[in-house]
Amino acid sequence: MLPYAAYLRVYEPLVAFPEPARTRWARYVDSPHRPRRATALEAEHSEAIRRLLGVPPIPVPEQESGDAYLRRVDEVLYVCPWESRLRSWLAFGRFRGGTPVKLANRFVPSAIAEQTADDFDRYKRKAGAGALRTHIRTSTWHVPTAWFVPFDSAERWLVLGRREEEASAEPSAPTTTAPARNMLYVTSMAQARRRVARALAVIRRHIGDVPTLGQVEEIGRWLEEFHPHSLVELDYGGLVHLMDDETLQADQSVAELAAALTGLDTGQEELAYAMYQRVILRWRSVQALESAN
Repeated sequence: MLPYAAYLRVYEPLVAFPEPARTRWARYVDSPHRPRRATALEAEHSEAIRRLLGVPPIPVPEQESGDAYLRRVDEVLYVCPWESRLRSWLAFGRFRGGTPVKLANRFVPSAIAEQTADDFDRYKRKAGAGALRTHIRTSTWHVPTAWFVPFDSAERWLVLGRREEEASAEPSAPTTTAPARNMLYVTSMAQARRRVARALAVIRRHIGDVPTLGQVEEIGRWLEEFHPHSLVELDYGGLVHLMDDETLQADQSVAELAAALTGLDTGQEELAYAMYQRVILRWRSVQALESAN
């Protein structure tokens, strides 16, 4: 069973990577040992579980991952590095910052936690602030509302066992190989930035400074850090196992949020409120499962 998490990923074209990374990723695509897309999430999860169940636990890998998610569109190779070490450092920092010390020590002994924090501080001093950018964002137990903004409903790719539904309005959104039962959205970076900019303009014009504005702004800033010809992907990941087929088929969060923004911009406040509430209530019910027994 995959972790109950969703992922927002950016795939950059090979030309966006400096040497020697560019050559390494070009060779990586032909490696017979690299995880394929159908098993990549499972491979990531298994590696993390082995580290955390060890005695003592290892919260952060000793070396950065050499694996990546790959896409090829019109003979162009796109790469999304796993960056497991950096993502683990960032996640561990959030865990320590949001967990009482006594409880945190039950998961990771204080001596190991302090050593992990010191290692990260040394990494940041050596690499600089720009090195903290990751190609993958993770959200457990729900998909943040702002993550739906960069996409269009026609870019949804849904697989339910042997049944699959595929639609794409963007020539740059490729078909993909994915494990049975999956939900993906893929779009071009240009479209993603355009939709985020429109959403920000509508929210600022009609609502003002609200939490949603800050969340969409954060996604916009993150997308601006990557190559303009990149691809952006929303992967429901393990969250698909929290929803039955009917629920997944009925999930039109991207379309509903777009309708809410359009309604807000055209003076249809009731429509905007109704569409936004549908998205919020859907994911609130999923997120509530975190504390179910």
